[in-house]
Amino acid sequence: MRVSSHPLWLAGFRPFFSLVCLSGMALPVLWALVFSGKLTLPASPINIIQWHAHEMFFGFGWAVMGGFLLTSTKNWVGVRGYHGLPLILLVIAWLLERIFLWYAGSLPPLLFRLGSQIFLASITVMLLLTLFRHRQTDSYRSDNVFFLILLPVFLLAKNLLLGETTFAAGQHMTLGLFRLAFLVMLERTLTQFMQSAYQVAILRHAQLDRTIKSLALLYVAAYWMPPALASGIALLLAALLLLRFGFWSPHLAMRRIDIGIMYLGYLALTAQLVLDAASLLALTHWVGSVSMHVFTFGVMGWIIPAMLIRICKGHTGRKVGFDRIDRGILWVMIAGFGFRIIAPQLDPAHYLRWIEIAASAWFVTFAILAWRYIPFLLQPRADGREH
Repeated sequence: MRVSSHPLWLAGFRPFFSLVCLSGMALPVLWALVFSGKLTLPASPINIIQWHAHEMFFGFGWAVMGGFLLTSTKNWVGVRGYHGLPLILLVIAWLLERIFLWYAGSLPPLLFRLGSQIFLASITVMLLLTLFRHRQTDSYRSDNVFFLILLPVFLLAKNLLLGETTFAAGQHMTLGLFRLAFLVMLERTLTQFMQSAYQVAILRHAQLDRTIKSLALLYVAAYWMPPALASGIALLLAALLLLRFGFWSPHLAMRRIDIGIMYLGYLALTAQLVLDAASLLALTHWVGSVSMHVFTFGVMGWIIPAMLIRICKGHTGRKVGFDRIDRGILWVMIAGFGFRIIAPQLDPAHYLRWIEIAASAWFVTFAILAWRYIPFLLQPRADGREH
């Protein structure tokens, strides 16, 4: 069998969700070791905060985005999608980027800039080509305008995040882009999940949905707005999200942890906007970067494992269901949120300990996901279909 014909390369979610599991295990633990001083990064033009933010968003986060979008875009437009050699090259580019970020100080500046861009630039072009070429058959044609905008803007955000004086702007913009991507994904998936689980049609009002996403897109540029304007947009967006949430049958969703945790992620996204607004107006003081980590732990940390389980089962021809172990790891991530966000506010004297415990929660979660689901990703579909 040729390497490119291996089942791992049949669809984008297979290699990239494998990388999600491995990076979800490794990156938080590496950060805890670096933050505690037990491990030292090689000399680098980027500081440890930049490295941590970049790797969690553009390493782990974009492994998730890559796997999800490479798979979903082909389904949206009805084509075979990228497989084989193109996926192999993308994975090589993702792995090289991790090496380039770790050894940035040993590389010529130009080589570092090129090496740190090749993965994101390549996958962005590939995704845009899929959406542009097959726009007439796109089942979400009008709504995917948001992806046509946000995908190339990620490149700008990445470069700002890696800049010495532009890190704060890049971090805020990157979070904003991920926020918009999650909002689009939640609208589409929760509609399906609630219909399948409870035969309930949750509210989908075209004008409300578009207003929410438009405000989220506008808020991507909040770093350059006057604080009063930016906080006003954040609070308006949070209010609209809460209004819609009330019509999404949360009393039913919370009966099942596999769907309920995604609703909790939706609420965490909303809470992060309120915290961001309060921070812009200098109304709060927290221990640590609470607003940022409410998003990374509460939105990414809660939603991603649940989605990974569903996709790894459903898209490999298996029945989608959450057994006791699946449900257990979701509870581990909920506990991780408490350790990283709540515990340091109550016990700031042991801040480092709470970071280490929270990183351990990520390690346990993604180690179990790797053990259970990477074998699925390495095998042909269980139902005998080609891909």
